[in-house]
Amino acid sequence: MRIRENCVFGITSRNILSNFAERLIRVVALLGGLTLLSFVSVVLAADEVASQILTAEAALEEDRYRDAAREYRIAAYLSENSEVAKTATRIAYTYEFDDDAVLSAERWAELEPDSDEAQLYVAQIYLRTGEIRDSRRIFEKLLEKGGEPFDEQLPRLLPLLAREDAYNAFQVMQQLARPHGKSAFAHYSVAVLALDAGEFDVAEKRARAAINIDDEWVKPHLVYARSLLLQGAQEAAIDYTSRLVGDNPDPDPEARLELAIMLVSVEREDDALSQVNQILLEQPYRTDALRLMAIINFQLDRLDAAKTDFGDLLATGNYRMDALHYLGRIADRRDQPDDAVHYFSQVMSGSHAVLSQSRAAGILVQQGEPKRALEYLDRFAEINPNFAVDMVRVKAQILQSIERYDEALEQYNKAVSYRPDVEGLYLSRAELLLRMDRVDEAIAQYRVAAKRWPNSAMSLNALGYTLADRTDAYDEAERLIKKAIKLDPESAAITDSWGWVLYRQGRTEDALGFLETAYEKLRDPEVAAHIVEVLWMLERYEEAASTLENAELLFPDNVLLRDVRDRLMPESF
Repeated sequence: MRIRENCVFGITSRNILSNFAERLIRVVALLGGLTLLSFVSVVLAADEVASQILTAEAALEEDRYRDAAREYRIAAYLSENSEVAKTATRIAYTYEFDDDAVLSAERWAELEPDSDEAQLYVAQIYLRTGEIRDSRRIFEKLLEKGGEPFDEQLPRLLPLLAREDAYNAFQVMQQLARPHGKSAFAHYSVAVLALDAGEFDVAEKRARAAINIDDEWVKPHLVYARSLLLQGAQEAAIDYTSRLVGDNPDPDPEARLELAIMLVSVEREDDALSQVNQILLEQPYRTDALRLMAIINFQLDRLDAAKTDFGDLLATGNYRMDALHYLGRIADRRDQPDDAVHYFSQVMSGSHAVLSQSRAAGILVQQGEPKRALEYLDRFAEINPNFAVDMVRVKAQILQSIERYDEALEQYNKAVSYRPDVEGLYLSRAELLLRMDRVDEAIAQYRVAAKRWPNSAMSLNALGYTLADRTDAYDEAERLIKKAIKLDPESAAITDSWGWVLYRQGRTEDALGFLETAYEKLRDPEVAAHIVEVLWMLERYEEAASTLENAELLFPDNVLLRDVRDRLMPESF
């Protein structure tokens, strides 16, 4: 077995074993009055720790991430070496196994009580797990150790807190800011995280408070305008930001950039570009403005301009991952698969990493190289452990796409065991079971999801539709879909499900209207197949044939449409 030299976590098994060897030599030198039994106990303890670490390393080698986090956590409690606890913390934190992470971090802080890094990990994990008071207490102590006024340090916490659950972060910041009601920094910091948490009215109120304290500071003005925008007052938000720009003889480029973003959100892209161009005219080094211009051109399908812009952005070294991702998408749109893989494969971090790697692997599969695609994902997971669990899900999708269903199910089972709180994984696993014709197991999975997320329109719809489509439990299906509609009345997928329930209940005329409404919202082959089947049942054969032909133009070789044709249409059609 190879011992992993894992520089990502800052420590290796070989280093740990060497540290223990050195400690034992010192123990032997200092034995003096120690009994032989005491010495043997020390040796056995060190041996047990070393064995535990090797077990953890073996689990990492075999991509058994959960086992690795657990074994390292045990090693941390057996060892007096803080480096073991540090490694255990980083591994569990990186793979997001919070129960192991918090215990390892607490052990690290116990062994190294003066370590700010250890305390920061503990605070961050408490934040992730919803232990708001404990998280706030540690962040408070860390800020009190800083050399600047407490409230002025709060904005620096924003990027750190924003990594975790948005509402938890908002609550922690509220508590940290509570004693500083006269500080613009405190009000601003709460406002920013309130926006992320969807507490738009709080964001508006706090931004106003910051403005009243320091009207010259532009950032609270921008948060206030964004809060208006997100509450649906688009014109008011744009007008407010426009006045920030227009009333100032030397406007802050941040305000102009915010105005451009708002204009994009209301589909006024050309107006947004004029704002961005003005920024670049005055400050040509502003790569954030160049990035926005590139994205706008991409959204407008001006691919030549977008490619030039993203190429220029890439050359600056800033926003590198964004530039590579979009260059990959441009190559993909232009049917340049090798170039697309070249760009996507370099997206190693950031919000686009998983999508980029997934698409790169998908292109390799389309080129007839599924083995290479799977090896590619494994290699990416090893190099980037913080995305390792995401790659398990992507592997499941790839295996499913090439109909290696048993292997795909193994990957989904592993992903669910790693992320038991991710609803989408349960639904994806259930969908795979349906493809494998394991209907009862699929329905059982959907029931688990619907019970666990009783207010999720997605889970309710998935269960209801499957019951209507694959069983005769139409009444239960109706109840589930009705609840889903109340939760998400605009969903085309749920409207389709409702139409299909009506059809299965024999209410064919009523069903057709809902299915057609769904198809107007969502051009989906499954919805088209439903419409064709209902039209055929209504003996409107010419309409059914025409609808099917039009759908086949949009979705050539679609299995569902082919099945409808084979089942319903005589050769004359």
